[in-house]
Amino acid sequence: MNAQENAGAPETEHSIKISQWLKTEPFSAPVPALAGDDFKLSQMLGFEPVDIATITNDQLGLSWSELAADESGNVQLSGSGDQPQVIWLAAYLETDRFAKATLKLQTAHLARVYLDGQKIAEKSSSENEEPGKIEEKLTLETGKHVLVVKSLRDPKNESKWQLSGSISTTSDAVITVSTSPKKIVDAHQLLDRTMIRGVSISADGKIAAVSYSKMNPATAKSESWLELIDVNTSQNIRTYQGGTAIGGIQWAPKSNLFAYEESNDGKSTVWIVNLPNGTVTPILRDVENFGYFQWSPDEQFMIYSITDEAEKNDTGLKRLQSPRDRWSSFRNNSFLYRVNLPDGSRQRLTAGNLGTSLQSIHPNGSKLLFSTSVDDYEHRPYTKTALIELDLESLAVDTLFEEMWFGNVQYSPDGKQLLLTGSARLFNNKGVNLPEGMIPNDYDSQAFLYSLGDGAVTAFTREFDPTIDGATWSPDGRSIYLTVGEGEYVRLYKYHLSDGAFEPIKSGFDVINSVDVARRAQIAVVYGSSAQMPHRVHIIDLAKKRHSTLSDPAAKEFENVRFGDLKDFKFTNADGKTIDGRVYYPPNFDPAKKYPAIVYYYGGTSVTDRSFGGRYPKNLYAAQGYVVYVLQPSGAPGYGQEFSALHVNDWGNKAANDILTGVEKFLDAHPFVDRDRVGNMGASYGGYMTMHLVTRSNIFAAAVSHAGISSIASYWGEGNWGYLYSSVATAESFPWNRKDIYVNQSPLFNADKVTTPILLLHGDSDTNVPRGESDQFYVALKLLGKTVEYVRVAGQDHHILDYRKRLLWQNSIFAWFDKYLKNQPEWWNELYKNQ
Repeated sequence: MNAQENAGAPETEHSIKISQWLKTEPFSAPVPALAGDDFKLSQMLGFEPVDIATITNDQLGLSWSELAADESGNVQLSGSGDQPQVIWLAAYLETDRFAKATLKLQTAHLARVYLDGQKIAEKSSSENEEPGKIEEKLTLETGKHVLVVKSLRDPKNESKWQLSGSISTTSDAVITVSTSPKKIVDAHQLLDRTMIRGVSISADGKIAAVSYSKMNPATAKSESWLELIDVNTSQNIRTYQGGTAIGGIQWAPKSNLFAYEESNDGKSTVWIVNLPNGTVTPILRDVENFGYFQWSPDEQFMIYSITDEAEKNDTGLKRLQSPRDRWSSFRNNSFLYRVNLPDGSRQRLTAGNLGTSLQSIHPNGSKLLFSTSVDDYEHRPYTKTALIELDLESLAVDTLFEEMWFGNVQYSPDGKQLLLTGSARLFNNKGVNLPEGMIPNDYDSQAFLYSLGDGAVTAFTREFDPTIDGATWSPDGRSIYLTVGEGEYVRLYKYHLSDGAFEPIKSGFDVINSVDVARRAQIAVVYGSSAQMPHRVHIIDLAKKRHSTLSDPAAKEFENVRFGDLKDFKFTNADGKTIDGRVYYPPNFDPAKKYPAIVYYYGGTSVTDRSFGGRYPKNLYAAQGYVVYVLQPSGAPGYGQEFSALHVNDWGNKAANDILTGVEKFLDAHPFVDRDRVGNMGASYGGYMTMHLVTRSNIFAAAVSHAGISSIASYWGEGNWGYLYSSVATAESFPWNRKDIYVNQSPLFNADKVTTPILLLHGDSDTNVPRGESDQFYVALKLLGKTVEYVRVAGQDHHILDYRKRLLWQNSIFAWFDKYLKNQPEWWNELYKNQ
C-alpha cells in the first residue's frame, strides 16, 4: 500500500515504511525445565513451536489480524508476565520487476526474519536503551513475496515490545507493501501445488480413487498419497499416505476390491484391499524389477510383469545389436506372470529373446493378448510389432497379425472383436483419408475394430477429424468411449456402433488427462484442466450427461491468484486454412499501455493444448508482464488428416510461414503490443522452430530455444529416437537423397543469417535431442559474432525435472526476455554474475 515514489534515478535510494502488518496473538514460550544459568534466550529463537512451512507461505496458516504502525512507524505488541512470548508478524512485498532492496527492522527484543519461507536474518540481542537493528539485503524476483518476522519478547527487558520496518531500494522497480494476499501466479506456486496424478473408479461407480503428489520445497522431493472419495457426497473415505510410493491403483472388475502397488527400496508389494470387511492383504511381496499388474475380468487371477535386466558388460566395449541398442533399457526384457487369487500361487507365462507387453485379458479369462517388437529396416517406422494371443491353459500362442506400431488393444466385452489405435496406415492403409500423393502423419492416430472371426478391419474414425488419444469399450459393448485431441482441446466422445455416430460428452475441462469408466454403472471419473483453471477431478453421469466436481485441491491454493484474460485469435493462412491460436493477457492489463510479447509454438506432431501449467506455463509468462500468443501451425494433429499430413517432409517451412504470418496478423490486431519487443520461444521441435525462425526473419527481438535441433541430419543419426521420429517427419527422405531438407532447412547451415539475440538451453544428458545440437549452433553463432548465450543444465535429460534446477532454468528464461524485451538486464546479470 506504500508505493515507491520517484523511481527514476537509479542511484537514488527510495524508502518505503512498512506501516501495516498482519499479526498473531501472543504465544507463550516458557523457558524449558532445568534450564541453567548458561541457557540463553536466543536459543529460543531457533525452536519453532509450529511448522514454519504453514506460516511462511502465501497461505499463512495461523489466525491473523491487521495491526497498523503508529506515527513513528512502530507496531506496538502486547505482552506480559515473567515468561518469554512470541508474536508472528507478516507483510507482503510485491515488485513489478527484478530488484535488489534492503530490509531494515528495529526492535529492542529478539527477532528472526523469513522471506518466502527461508530464514534471512536474526537478532539475538535484547537492549534496554537504544533498540537494535536488523539490516538485510534482499533479492526480489518479479511478483509477491511473504515477509514473516518472529518477535520474541524478553521478559527481563523493560523496553517496549515494538517493532518498525522499512524497505529501501535504488532500483527502478515499483515495490509495494501490503497485507493483501492477492497475487499473480509464480513458478513456486505452479511447482509446489498439489498435483493430481491419476484417477480410477469402482465397478459400481460409488467410490473414486485419486492419486496426488506435492512437492516439498525444503527437501526438493515429492510426496505422494492416495484418497478414496465417496462419489455421491465427495467425502474422503480413507487416505493412504506414508514414506513409500503408492501407485498403480486398480479396482476389481466386479466387486469393491481394489489393488495398489507400494514401492520401497526398489521392491514392490501389491496389496488387495477389501473395503467391505476392511482387510488389506499382500498378494505379491517384495518383487524386484516389478512392472505393472492387471486384474482378470473374473477376479480369479492377476497378470503382472517383471523385467529381466541384461547382464552387465564390464569389458568396456559394446557391439550394438540395433540402433535401438543405444537405449539404456533396450536389452532389458519384460515378461508376463500370473498370480492366482486368493492363494497367491504364481506361474511364468512368457520368456525368450523378445520382451512381451500385456495388451488385454479375454472376458472369460481363458486367453490374453500380448505384443512383441522387432526391427524392420525395410519399412517405416523401422520396427514391426506382432499381436499374439496366448491360451492360458495350454500356453499355446497364435499370432493374429504383424503391423507397424499401434497403441493399446482391447478385447470387446463379448470377446469377438478387438479395439485398437494406431497410424492410419495400419492394415494396408485402411484408415487413410487423404488426397492422392499425400503421406499420412503417423502421429495422427486412428481407431480400428478387428474381427477375431474373419480378420475384417473397420477404420471407424477415418472420417473423424480429431486424433485418437485413447479408446475403451463401454461395459455393454454397444459403444466406445474415445479421448481425442480436437484442435487445442482434449475431449471425450462416445461412438455408437449401431449408427456410427460420435456423441460429444462434456467433461468441464479444456483438456482431459485421464478417464476411467465404471464397469457396472454409467459413471466415469475424469481429471483435467483448462487454460485458466488448475487440475480438478470431475464425476460424469453418463446417463444424465452432466458432470460435477469431486476434488479441487487448487480451490484453496489458488484462491488469491489473479489471472489475466484469455482470448482466441485465429487467422487464415496463405493456403486458406484456419490457424488456431489464443492470447494470454497480463493481470491488470491496461490497453492504453504498450506491452512486450512472447510467441510460443511447437510446430511438430502435437498441438500446444489448453492445459494448465506444464513445462512452459503461459499464465506464468503473462504474469511477468508479457502478452503471450500461442498458435498451432500447419502439420498439427487434431484438425483432420490432410492438415496433419502437411508436417511430413516439410520440416518447418509451412509451420514457419504460419508463425511469421500469424505474428504479423497478431500485431496488427493488438496495437497495445510493441512491435519492437516481441520474443519467440519453443522446445524440442519447437526449439528447432525457434532456431529456424531466427534464420528467416528479424521480427523477433529475443529468442529462447530449449533442446532445439540445429542440424536435422545429426539429430536423425545421434538422437536415440531421431531416425524413428524422422520416419514420420521425413518419410522416405534421408540425408543422402534430400539435402534440400537435411541441409537447407537446418539452422546450423543458415547461422550467418541470424540477427536475433538467442538463448540456448539444454540438459547435458539429453538422449532425445543430444546437447550437440545446441553446442554446434552456439559455436557457429559465436564465431559469427552473433549475440548468443548457452546454458547447460547438469544431469538433466530432455526435460528439466530436478526441482531446484527447474527454478533456475525458468528464471533464466524470464531474465533473458526481461533483458531484451524490457531493457532490464539486472536479473540476467545477477543470475550469472559469477560465471
